[in-house]
Amino acid sequence: MLPTLPDDEAAMFLGPKTVRAASSASEPFDYAILKGKARALAQTSYIDHKGAVPKAVKKMTWDQYQAIRFNTDHSLWRKTDSKFRAHLSHLGLYFLQPISIHELKDGKAQKIEYSPKLFDYGKSKINPGKLPADLGFAGFRLQFSPDWIRDVVAFLGASYFRAVGKEMQYGLSARGLAVDTALPRPEEFPTFTSFWLQRPDPGSNTATVYALLDSPSITGAYRFDITPGDTLTMRVDAALYPRKSIERLGIAPLTSMYMVGENDRRTGYDWRPEIHDSDGLAMQTGSGEWIWRPLNNPRILRFNGYMDENPKAFGLLQRDLNFDHYQDDGVYYDKRPGLWVVPRGDWGKGSVQLVEIPTLDETFDNIVAFWHPDKDIEPGQELLYSYDLFWGTASPGPQELAHVVDTFTGLGGAVGKRRTEYSKRFVVDFSGGPLGQIGRDAEVTASITAAAGKIELVRVEPLHSVNGYRVRFDLVPPDRTETPINLRLFLKSGKQTLSETWLYQWTPPPAEERQLHNAGHLY
Repeated sequence: MLPTLPDDEAAMFLGPKTVRAASSASEPFDYAILKGKARALAQTSYIDHKGAVPKAVKKMTWDQYQAIRFNTDHSLWRKTDSKFRAHLSHLGLYFLQPISIHELKDGKAQKIEYSPKLFDYGKSKINPGKLPADLGFAGFRLQFSPDWIRDVVAFLGASYFRAVGKEMQYGLSARGLAVDTALPRPEEFPTFTSFWLQRPDPGSNTATVYALLDSPSITGAYRFDITPGDTLTMRVDAALYPRKSIERLGIAPLTSMYMVGENDRRTGYDWRPEIHDSDGLAMQTGSGEWIWRPLNNPRILRFNGYMDENPKAFGLLQRDLNFDHYQDDGVYYDKRPGLWVVPRGDWGKGSVQLVEIPTLDETFDNIVAFWHPDKDIEPGQELLYSYDLFWGTASPGPQELAHVVDTFTGLGGAVGKRRTEYSKRFVVDFSGGPLGQIGRDAEVTASITAAAGKIELVRVEPLHSVNGYRVRFDLVPPDRTETPINLRLFLKSGKQTLSETWLYQWTPPPAEERQLHNAGHLY
């Protein structure tokens, strides 16, 4: 997986004359033509896109790459009435697959040729005079009026892209497609090999980008309609054409990082209390159930699939936006956007799949979530998917239901009493929905189920600090088992459901690590 890039990466391309397109003749272009290209490409053998990248470019350090800046005198659309401008990204560091970029105007596409004049090489120690004339680009970024300094969207590396909401802070990434993630063989990373940037209409708040995707197993045609705002929205249309059978196809894949949080401190040796781009997987199922699944940094790779039919939405969110919980004044985890996927039309049967990979370092993206269709993916098919992406810190969810605001874990047992068996304590805080207005006489209870083990010491109490309720309980695992245990919890009053559903997966530690930590005065 690609590493999470430091967030000062956005400062590398400072903001805003115009990129000159190629002198070659322009060609007709629209989405139908792009789909035809992708379909025809799928009928041919795959050709690697690595290209002949010079050794000096391949061996760039981070500092060298950061020193190369786009020459803003050549910003695309700078001399127009557009609310958008585009900067192109240089090859180097992690980004070594040359791609082509075109400007699209009035239904005609013209390729933008690489030129060293497009970049300021600064202290990079790269001699632009020795670079090939057809070097190509690594990606591009978009800026939005009136802020020509900071990016709102970046497409960079394989089929990865990121966007920001009102906080103007990058965080997790999306991808065009995932292929064979978390299988016992190397994952395949499709690449956006060509982009077409449509010149925005004067005054328009929406920019349109087209992309051609290619990989050994599949090709694709993509259209992105991008509208910045407090919550940036993207309308995505994808037409996919398999070259061969695919075991695990991931639609609308999201990639994030979770290292340390309030519920998982396995790698809690850093001075900062929490380190993560996202803290949970949220889902609204086809039946309408709202689910919150806190993320973990497991000892070994975990794979979970949540079966569904025609899902309404799913996403990786950062619900905890309290600076004090992170104390990070460098990359600001408290400002990281969440990413919410809303399918358009019926997606049929399948599952939202979640992959959690062990990590010891925050620069490694170890969380992946996507929709996996429950049907065979075979050559000759055309697979059409449309969906909306919402990037921002606003957390989606129904007003009529409480939502999870915190999940804490620790050693179980009763305070002041000697522990005779190992147990895990779970504390889940709910807020919002009806909880702030519920009467004092109302009986609020917790529906808790566990796939294995014994639930004990359950308590449900008001928690005024969050204007909600706290549920705490212990789980005693079966003797010596290290099999993951799935937990399910929601609040209710009588027959009325008061909250979304909290899902959790806990793996009991090895028997030799189940320390009881009894104080000497307890007997």
